Amino acid sequence: MVRRFATALLSSALALAAAVPAMAQTRVTSDIPPGFKPSDDLKDFTIREVQIPMRDGVKLHANIVIPKGAKNAPIIFSRTPYSADKAITGLPSNRYSMALPTAYAELAAAGYIIVVQDVRGRYKSEGDYIIAKPLIGPLNDTKNDHSTDTYDSIDWLVKNVPETNGKVGTVGVSYGGFTTLMSLVNPHPALKAAVPINPLVDGWIGDDWFHNGAYRQSFLDWVYRMSADKSSRYGLQFDRQDTYESWLKAGSVSDMAKLIGVDKLPVFQKAVAHPAYDDYWKEQALDRILAKEPLKVPTLHVHSLWDQEDIYGAPAVYEAMEPKDKGNDENFMIIGPWRHGQNMNLDGSKLGAIDFDGNTSAWYREKVLIPFFDQHLKDGGKNAKLAPVTAFETGANEWHRYNRWPLSCASGCPSQSRSIYFSADGGLGWSAPGGAGGFAEYVSDPARPVTYRQRPILSTYNPQTSWGQWLVDDQRFAEARPDVVTFVSDVLTDDVRLAGQPIAKFFASTSGTDSDWVVKLIDVYPAEYPAAPEMGGYELAISMDIMRGRYRDDPSKPSAIPANKVVEYQLKLPQVSHKFLKGHRIMVQIQSSWFPLYDRNPQTFVPNIFTAKKSDYVKATQRIYSSAKYPSRIELPVIP
Repeated sequence: MVRRFATALLSSALALAAAVPAMAQTRVTSDIPPGFKPSDDLKDFTIREVQIPMRDGVKLHANIVIPKGAKNAPIIFSRTPYSADKAITGLPSNRYSMALPTAYAELAAAGYIIVVQDVRGRYKSEGDYIIAKPLIGPLNDTKNDHSTDTYDSIDWLVKNVPETNGKVGTVGVSYGGFTTLMSLVNPHPALKAAVPINPLVDGWIGDDWFHNGAYRQSFLDWVYRMSADKSSRYGLQFDRQDTYESWLKAGSVSDMAKLIGVDKLPVFQKAVAHPAYDDYWKEQALDRILAKEPLKVPTLHVHSLWDQEDIYGAPAVYEAMEPKDKGNDENFMIIGPWRHGQNMNLDGSKLGAIDFDGNTSAWYREKVLIPFFDQHLKDGGKNAKLAPVTAFETGANEWHRYNRWPLSCASGCPSQSRSIYFSADGGLGWSAPGGAGGFAEYVSDPARPVTYRQRPILSTYNPQTSWGQWLVDDQRFAEARPDVVTFVSDVLTDDVRLAGQPIAKFFASTSGTDSDWVVKLIDVYPAEYPAAPEMGGYELAISMDIMRGRYRDDPSKPSAIPANKVVEYQLKLPQVSHKFLKGHRIMVQIQSSWFPLYDRNPQTFVPNIFTAKKSDYVKATQRIYSSAKYPSRIELPVIP
C-alpha cells in the first residue's frame, strides 16, 4: 500500500515538472549602477568633489559647495586634516541652511561658495602627511608645504570654478587656523582676506605640545588619532575610566608612550628629541615667521579667552603683524568668551556654568566675520567699519571696540600695569610688602600630583567628556588641597577692569633641583549670589598657565634650580578681557603640578624629563616669598 502511494506521488511530481517550462539562468550583476550620481534637482546647492593637482603632481581632495544660482561669488576656502567630507556634513536636507554646519550655512546664505580640502596625506588626499608640516627649508627638504599647497589650490579654483568672481578668503579653526596662517606666506594674488581662528602657532610656548616647557601629555590621544592612520580610525584605549590613575600608574610620559604604542610615532619622537625651545621649535613658530613677512592680505585673528588647546597663538600673531599695519586697517582681532572653536558652529551663550547674556558666537559671525569677508571679497563690498580690536569683556558681558591691543580703546581708556601683591599670610593687595615679610609653604609630592580638574578625569575623546570647558571649572577643588597655596584679596569696593596680559613675577625656592609652577588668576564670586544662587562662592579662573623651572633663565638651555635658594620667576599668563565686579574678590593660586594634563616634574634635575626614572621623582618643599626684598606679585593690565 505504501509503495503504491509513493509511486503515484512520484508520477504526479514528474507530470507537474513536465507541465512547467524551464527557467532561463539569470546573470547576477551589481545593484549599484556604474557612474550613478544622486540628483541635485531638489537641492538649493550642489557639491562638486574634485582632486586638485599640486605642483609635484600629488592630488588633493576638495568639496566645492555652490548655492544654486551663484554667479560672481567669492570663495571661502578651508583646509583641514579632519576630513573635508565631515566638515560639510550637517543634517540630511535639500537646503544648505540645514545640510551644512552653522558657519558654512550662514556664509552660503551670504553669497559665498564654500571649498573644504583634505590636507596632503589625510583622508582622500594623496601624498605624505606631516603634522604641522614646516615651510620648505631646514626642517622640510621637500618642495612643498602648506603655503605652496594653498597657492596651487587657489590658482586651480579661480581658473576652474566658473561661478566665482576670482576672490578667495581663507578660514579655519585650530589646525585649520594654522593652514590659514600658512596661506599668508607668499599668498596667491586672488587671496584677499584671511581669518585664522584659534590657530596653532608655537607648539612649545603655549599651543598643543608644550606650555613653557611642560609637556601636554593628554595631547598623546590626538597624536595617536592623527598618526596611526590617515583617516583617524584609531583612538587610544585607557585601562581606567579615570585617566588620572592610568597616567600615574604608567610613570613618565615615555613609559605611557611605550605602553600604548605612541613611542613608535614620529611626532612623539620629535618632541622627545626637542624638549627645550631650540631651533626646531623657533623655526616653526608662525608668529616669528609672519613677523618677517610683508602684510599683503587683510587678516582677522580670532582668539578665545578660554581656549583649552591653542590659547597662545592668535594674540601672538596679531602682535607680530601689527607693526606692519601702518594704517591700522588691515590687521584685526576679535576676542570672545569662548572655548576652542566655539565661535563657529556652537552656541556662544554659555561656557560651562558661565552665562554670557546672549549668543556671542552668532553675534560674532553676523557682526564681524561676514562683514569682514563682504568688504574684502565681494565686488563693491561695503566697509565693515570694524574696530581694529573687538573684545568681549567677561564679568560685565559687554563688547568693546579698541584701537589696538592692549594699549588704548576708541573711547580713550589707556590700560596701565598695576601690581597686586601676595602676602605671606595669604592676603592679596595693591600695596607692596614691606620689611622682612615671610613665605607661604607647601609640599609638592609627584606621587600625589594636583589635578587640573576634579576627578574622575575622562580622556579627551571620551563621549562623556567635558574637556572643552575645563578652563572655567570651579577652582575650589584645588584650593582645598594642602599642596596649593592661595592668596585672596579683600572684597572689592570698586570694579576692576583688565584688558591685556597679566604677568606673574614671583620669588620662590624649592628643596629640589627642578620644579614646575602653575599660577592661576581667579575671580571669586560673593558667597551668596542672588542673581544666580548656584554661583555663590564660585572660583572662576580667568587666566592660568604653567612653566617649567629649568627654563627660567633660557628656554633653550635648561639648568638645575639651586636647592633652597630664592629664585625670581616670570610667567606671562594668557590674555584677559575681564571685569572683576564690585563685591567679588581676586584670588591667586600657586601649585607645582597640573596632572594629568601636563607631565609631572620629577623635582630632580635630569637631562630629559621624558625619560625620567621612578627614583628621580621626589617630594619637594616649595616656598613663595613676600617681602620688601622679594615682592611677589601679578602685574595686571588695568583700565582705570
